[in-house]
Amino acid sequence: MKRFFLFTAVLIGFLSCKETKKEEKKEVAEEVAPEIKLYTFDGGTVKVNNLELFSQDTTYHGQTKEFADPFYVIVHPKGTLMWDAGLPEMLVGQPEYTDPSGAFTVSRKDSVANQLKSAGLSLEDIDFIALSHTHFDHSGHANALKNATWLVQGPEYDFITSEEVKNSGEGIYEAIQELDMIQKIDGDYDVFGDGSVIMKSMPGHTPGHQVLYLELPENGPTLLTGDLYHLYENREHKRVPIFNYDVEKTLASMETFEAFAKEKNAKVYVQHQKDDFNKMPKAPEYLK
Repeated sequence: MKRFFLFTAVLIGFLSCKETKKEEKKEVAEEVAPEIKLYTFDGGTVKVNNLELFSQDTTYHGQTKEFADPFYVIVHPKGTLMWDAGLPEMLVGQPEYTDPSGAFTVSRKDSVANQLKSAGLSLEDIDFIALSHTHFDHSGHANALKNATWLVQGPEYDFITSEEVKNSGEGIYEAIQELDMIQKIDGDYDVFGDGSVIMKSMPGHTPGHQVLYLELPENGPTLLTGDLYHLYENREHKRVPIFNYDVEKTLASMETFEAFAKEKNAKVYVQHQKDDFNKMPKAPEYLK
């Protein structure tokens, strides 16, 4: 009988130990999956008056399209990242502006500071800024984030700071010239070191173009395309805009992107598509 009680005591102790280990494993698993939030903001509107620019052939001849131009904030326990920066803020409160070529008509309704306020955030809360690339419709309010660290692919930094770009008169360099806390990266970069926010190098549209991968608690694996794709049709048919920096690198990046999206079973959001912009959670939705 004593042996039975001894055995029972040992068994209870063993099971208790197993339960404790299970609880410890559960706690570790919870720590590995951080609570992050994605906020989507309105960086303006781009009316494309000549959609033919977005293909190497005449597929879109005579067509027009209205693009969304969002920027995003990712709040992570280890810091806050802003992805892209919309159109220039000088457009806020002004009539629509059409560029001299007539190809684009742009407008922006609200500033970055005012929109951040709707999420209970301020410019000072942004620890990092990363641009999918440095075209004017993605770097518009970047200089307002001069207290944040700019995470930039080396080739993109070399491109935007080249004498050719500085002297082009297009204002592209000026949009980022006040960012002096710079961290150059080379290839894919895990922003917070836990796999939940990863910048993926996808060159071609510009020398250092990149996309953003997120592990969101509610949405699951998520990919923001930058300008790898502007249109759903371009993703489906692998069409490349005529103004891309390198066509072959763009096509290679498309292949890499699709393989990664399939591997992760990720939801893909084409940033310039209004339907995808409308699907994304806006700041007030987190505050209800």
